[in-house]
Amino acid sequence: MSLLGIVLGLVLLMFLAYRGYSIIWVAPVCAVVVAVLSGYAILDAYIGDYMKGMADYVFQWFPPFFLGAVYGKVMDMTGSARSLGNALVKLIGSRFAVLAVVLPCLLMTFGGISLFVVVFVIYPMGYSIYRAADLPRTLLPGAIATGAFGITMTAIPGTPQIQNIIPTNYYGTTAMAAPLLSVVAIIVMFVPAYAYLEWRAHSARKKGLHFVPDPKHVEVNHDDKNLPSWHWVTGIIPVVVVVLMLNVFPLVLENATGFVLTSSQAMVVALLCGIIVACLLNLNQAKILLPAINEGANGSMGAIMNTACAVGFGSVVKVVPGFSVLTNIALNMPGSILFSEAIAVNLLAGATGSASGGMSIALEALGPRFAEMAAGNTATLEALHRIASISSGGLDTLPHNGAVLTLLAVSNCTHKESYIDICVTTCIIPLVASLLLALIWGVMI
Repeated sequence: MSLLGIVLGLVLLMFLAYRGYSIIWVAPVCAVVVAVLSGYAILDAYIGDYMKGMADYVFQWFPPFFLGAVYGKVMDMTGSARSLGNALVKLIGSRFAVLAVVLPCLLMTFGGISLFVVVFVIYPMGYSIYRAADLPRTLLPGAIATGAFGITMTAIPGTPQIQNIIPTNYYGTTAMAAPLLSVVAIIVMFVPAYAYLEWRAHSARKKGLHFVPDPKHVEVNHDDKNLPSWHWVTGIIPVVVVVLMLNVFPLVLENATGFVLTSSQAMVVALLCGIIVACLLNLNQAKILLPAINEGANGSMGAIMNTACAVGFGSVVKVVPGFSVLTNIALNMPGSILFSEAIAVNLLAGATGSASGGMSIALEALGPRFAEMAAGNTATLEALHRIASISSGGLDTLPHNGAVLTLLAVSNCTHKESYIDICVTTCIIPLVASLLLALIWGVMI
């Protein structure tokens, strides 16, 4: 019954999210369903486990969410991100509309901008690109998701996204863990995803489908700011600063002083430096900076609450008897511990609708066991880090995922119109890739 409760709770969560209801109230309701069918006290489940799981997640990850949102909003409102995007569009051309949208998303998320923020920044630019290319607007969410929710979130070594930072707390690794595995994962996930998007664009042209304007979209015009042609530099420099401060500064600091920054601390330092540099490069727009910081701070609450509520649901799942069944299934899968980890993280990322939330729950429950089984082998620990990160980006983008809901809301598209592209590129392909890589790498190590 408990296992049935988990399944029903998850199905209800996906259904209600698919219908557009807020996960802030949907998640606790679905958690109650899990608790009731598991014979668990409702108040204990909600006031105890649900709230504790949600609060612990906010306590641990609010600084990166907050600073990432502020950083992204400063880059957005000053026009730095748009200038960088426009420069890439001019370089690539509207003929390659898919690449012109995916590439800026990859660059911004690799530079530390929250994927939630990237959605808001990129959509207006992508809207213009797809209009110029005369491609259906309903194809745009798939391209944005491929760039923002994909390899820079999980596979590229050195990315400051929290999906790449969380495993460091369990395996003693760094953000650069398993570079060779990372490169293989990038190829295996990005090439088929991009090929699929190009095929969809080609099919749309062949069917005679055209761009249809979004009646709710109002384009933000940065032209009245008289931004210089070289303003794209103010977009690329903060990105470089964030990446260097996350991956190089901690090593320099440790060698020079012996002081060791944790990955979470390094992320906070990197994002703070990115914000400061972005502000200094745009001092001529001083009046915009404080409102941008204020909007970013306010916006960060929505993003972290969506994820934290999903984690709260997963926290209730974790304490009911059915979870031990899922755990035993994961630990007793044929093959290596990498494959067991891939199964566990994918299942819980899907159950919670959150990459970071599902991975946190999976590693909290199983990470110490996996680390013990790795017996201190650095290569195995790094592989565990990377497989966990990649696997978190598989089933997380089911219909109830917070980022998916945000993307569809911003682009004014429905699940029926656009979810299939998001599902193929950010769910099915990463799921298959994570399982295959876990099987193959498990044999190699």
